[in-house]
Amino acid sequence: MSQATHKRRPERFAMRVHKGALMPADQVTVARLRNRGYHLGDLVFVEIKKPRNPRFHRLAHQLGALCVENLEAFAGMDAHAVLKRLQIEANVGCDEIALNFPGIGPCSYRVPHSLSFESMDQGEFHAVMAGLCRYISARYWPDLAPERIEAMADCMVEAA
Repeated sequence: MSQATHKRRPERFAMRVHKGALMPADQVTVARLRNRGYHLGDLVFVEIKKPRNPRFHRLAHQLGALCVENLEAFAGMDAHAVLKRLQIEANVGCDEIALNFPGIGPCSYRVPHSLSFESMDQGEFHAVMAGLCRYISARYWPDLAPERIEAMADCMVEAA
C-alpha cells in the first residue's frame, strides 16, 4: 500500500461517560477540541472505543516472546515481528487483499491489523489472541492446547 493510498487514522479524543453524555476526560482534550473549532451544540460523528487494559498489550508481546524462547521457527526474532508473522500465517487480525499479476495470475496479500490500544478494542484483541494461540497449537506446538499457550504467556506478563 503506497503512502498516497494509506488510510490516515482519525484523531482520537479522550472522553468520559457521564449521565447521557460524553465529556472531555481532561484539560488537554478540552484544548484539543477547542483548537479543532468544535463548539457547544455542534453535530459531530464519533467512533467510540474503550481502551484495553495495558496488561493485555503486554500479553501480546509475551506471546511473541514465548514463541521466540520455545519454538525454533522464531529463533532470533523480536516479539513484535513474531506477532506480525503469526497474524499473516494464520490470517488472524488481517485484511486480505486480492492481487492479479499479469503472467502469474491471482494471489492474495495479507496485511496484519495493528494490535495497539488505539487501533483495536478489547473484544477484537481477545479474538485475535485466541486465534493466534489456536494457530500456534495447530502448527507449531501440537502437544499444547491453545488455552495452555495463552496461560503460559499470561504467566509471563505477571512475572514481568
